[in-house]
Amino acid sequence: MIRISLDLMGGDFGPQVVIPGAAKALERHPDISFVFYGLKEQCDPVLAKFPKLKEKSVFNDCELAVSMEEKPSQALRRGRYVSTMWRSIEAVKTGEADVAVSAGNTGALMAMAKFCLRTMANIERPAIAAIWPTLKGESIVLDVGATIGADSQQLMDFALMGGAMARALFEIERPTIGLLNVGVEEMKGQEEVKEAGRLLREANIDSLEYSGFVEGNDLGKGTVDVVVTEGFSGNIALKTAEGTAKQIAEYLRAAMSRTLLARIGYLFAKSAFDMLREKLDPSKVNGGVFLGLNGIVIKSHGGANAEGIAAAIEVGYDMAKNGLNQKIENDLKKYHAKRLPPMGPEAA
Repeated sequence: MIRISLDLMGGDFGPQVVIPGAAKALERHPDISFVFYGLKEQCDPVLAKFPKLKEKSVFNDCELAVSMEEKPSQALRRGRYVSTMWRSIEAVKTGEADVAVSAGNTGALMAMAKFCLRTMANIERPAIAAIWPTLKGESIVLDVGATIGADSQQLMDFALMGGAMARALFEIERPTIGLLNVGVEEMKGQEEVKEAGRLLREANIDSLEYSGFVEGNDLGKGTVDVVVTEGFSGNIALKTAEGTAKQIAEYLRAAMSRTLLARIGYLFAKSAFDMLREKLDPSKVNGGVFLGLNGIVIKSHGGANAEGIAAAIEVGYDMAKNGLNQKIENDLKKYHAKRLPPMGPEAA
């Protein structure tokens, strides 16, 4: 049984969407049990519509919910110990849940997760990893917003964590890793990126395969299983991809309704357009994973619908079931053990 702690008040729509999303996830994964955190008056009427979900869950009434507009410091000061967000994370710390999921304020969620769970040994800063749809299937991109301006060692840590996530999510024995850069040539890019490339080449890690630098157009191609970058460029890439997907969908919608002939053509090609719409639907790949913490936390898109919430829950389910944090810890231990100088007679 995978135990999922869920912040029912997170996101733009709160329990009206989060609870139906949990019900969808439970239908597909009957071995899930939920620990809910919410405001009782708002959650009870919605939860009553899903009796099967209610049977597989424990509800905890909380004092307050963190708003989407609150600054991280304000949310931490006001919501520590008492908010739905904090208590859902705390359930992972105490062992009551295997993973926490929230669609709430990203900055507040990261601040609370860092404060409550702390970072793993040898990890200076955590990262947010996103699942990225590609021409070949899916890949992982990190960091997409947690760490702005990462140095070479932090990028190296991101590569280790991203590789472990790819093994947990995609069940790939040795995922390929690429560093996002302005070109594939070794002399191009910032010094931190070039140095990170050197570290990855020389580390010779058994659990991943370093493929060198990749460019922005490689994200959609699926050139590598894991793309590593710092949070500023990663977040811009993520928002650009989301905006482009919406733009293409709008272009298609306008083109298909412009003339009678176009509408007739749409009817003949409906199955193809439905497949494209499925690929462009951000809810299908919803769920950012906070990596580098002593516990698994999943961030859902704030505007996600019920299907999107279910997708985020299922990412958490996969991460917990496949031992994400154990894989990260093992890879970090192996890497840092190689970096330590050998203990000779003089050192002893």
